[in-house]
Amino acid sequence: MCALTTALVVTLGGTAAHAEPTVAEVEKQIDEAWTELEPTIEKHNSTRQELQKKKKQAEVLGTRIQPLQAEVDLVMGRVGVIAAEEYKTGPASTLGSILLTGSPTTLTNQLELLDHFARTQGRDIAEVVELKEQLEAEKAPLDALIADLTTQEAELSQKTKEINAKVDELQKLRLQVYGNGGGGELAPAPCPYEYPGGKRSVVIKFACAQIGKPYVWGAAGPDAFDCSGLMLAAYAQIGMSFPHNAAAQRGLMKSVSRDELQVADFVFYRADLSHVGMYAGNGWVVHAPNPAEPVRMMKMDAMPVHSFGSPL
Repeated sequence: MCALTTALVVTLGGTAAHAEPTVAEVEKQIDEAWTELEPTIEKHNSTRQELQKKKKQAEVLGTRIQPLQAEVDLVMGRVGVIAAEEYKTGPASTLGSILLTGSPTTLTNQLELLDHFARTQGRDIAEVVELKEQLEAEKAPLDALIADLTTQEAELSQKTKEINAKVDELQKLRLQVYGNGGGGELAPAPCPYEYPGGKRSVVIKFACAQIGKPYVWGAAGPDAFDCSGLMLAAYAQIGMSFPHNAAAQRGLMKSVSRDELQVADFVFYRADLSHVGMYAGNGWVVHAPNPAEPVRMMKMDAMPVHSFGSPL
């Protein structure tokens, strides 16, 4: 925290060597840090969901390959037994045992049977191996993608930890500035401002009931939320599902204008669609801001609005 305080003093020109940062200066630092962090978190959520999806696909293919491998092993085992027996007894011995029957017809039938067995087993093996190779060819790119996503997720996690550590330091500084007081009321207006009735009321009442709960990235309740997690948890109350990513949520709903905006609609923020809140009426939204603040209300235009979307 000392480093942050020093940095603030340097930024302000060094005129006050030990000056404490103002509330506005601290909040500006938090906003800047969070503007950098939130796109990373939303990308992390998307990557994590994609990773889980691809892992399930790979597991399904792996399950299909297992019985084929067992079948190949079984057929190859039978062929191996025949080959070993031929090696031990030798062709002459086998032919002699057949000749003991004393029947040329039987001998012909035996030879035809052996030839048919060899050809049938060869076809069976070829078919099984071909299908197995086909499935393994399908699985190979999935394995490569999973490896890539796992690496990417690890990198994103590390990046998130680094920025979260920075935000934690800013939060400590924020508490120092505010003391035990908060940054204002979490619900400075009624939430919702008005009840729309029907499904929208169920959704907005759930979102408003989460006010005061902490922000935790990647969380979708019941005890903590991030921005897109709050949206998907609220709409889960009426049986609707959404991805855990603001940009992906935006792509699944119709656009509405500012004038058409209704309570429980989505308000998307920033050019990269890295934040989302729920419209609560009269120009207010309820949202999960960042680790420095719990779920709360804010004026809709307090952040750069990207667009509006309605899932209903």
